[in-house]
Amino acid sequence: MDYSLRVNHKKLSTDSSADRDRQFDYIADLRRRFQRRRWPMISVDTKKRELVGNFKNPGTRWDRAPRLVNDHDFRTDSIGVAIPYGIYDPATNRGSVVVGISHDTPAFAAHSIAHWWQREGLLRYAGARQLLILADTGGSNACRCLAWKIQLQSQLADPFGLTVTVAHYPTGASKWNPIEHRLFSEISKNWAGEPLNSYPTILNFIRTTKTHTGLSVSAYLDRTHYPTSVDPAPEQICLLRLHTHQVLPRWNYTILPNL
Repeated sequence: MDYSLRVNHKKLSTDSSADRDRQFDYIADLRRRFQRRRWPMISVDTKKRELVGNFKNPGTRWDRAPRLVNDHDFRTDSIGVAIPYGIYDPATNRGSVVVGISHDTPAFAAHSIAHWWQREGLLRYAGARQLLILADTGGSNACRCLAWKIQLQSQLADPFGLTVTVAHYPTGASKWNPIEHRLFSEISKNWAGEPLNSYPTILNFIRTTKTHTGLSVSAYLDRTHYPTSVDPAPEQICLLRLHTHQVLPRWNYTILPNL
């Protein structure tokens, strides 16, 4: 009678924009344009915040006996928090994750991308002056967040002379962001059932994440403290060279460097 044990599937969209299909078409067009010119393109997002300590981690693993962990997930029993911000390069199937220890802020997000560009992007795309960033509409890289745009200007566009184009996936469509199913899901599978009891352990699980299609991942620890609720200074706003696109400008824009 086709009965079996089943789990819930998140398939029903409850917050769908009228411009959803139009934005997907525009993102596809941007991706083709950058691929044709061999310009760098990355998908970014923040993975779920993790408590660092001897806590239960969902999933199963092969072992002779279960591992004993704390019976409650109290923040006071943890070493700290881990905030993984990921950068995924679809063209080369390479991922990079910067693990923060304080807060997921626009400054942290922009710093993570700038760190990737300095450590990896410059070598992989020597001479490139254009960068496409695919991001969700919320979080530290939210489309309505002025601080996110200003941090991209000050930490990425100006220091490296990059013209940064950002395209946001519509609300409720973050699972189509490539980083979700090409990088984050693989990291989750790699550390499933393993207590994330130290920062070196977290970094090791990220770095050892691989797939049969050739995924490789680098990981770095960012010990900088990023304060929250920091309003942009007037001089920073004046230096912002933001150009919105004609197609859905709230989701698509380009930041030019100040030469």
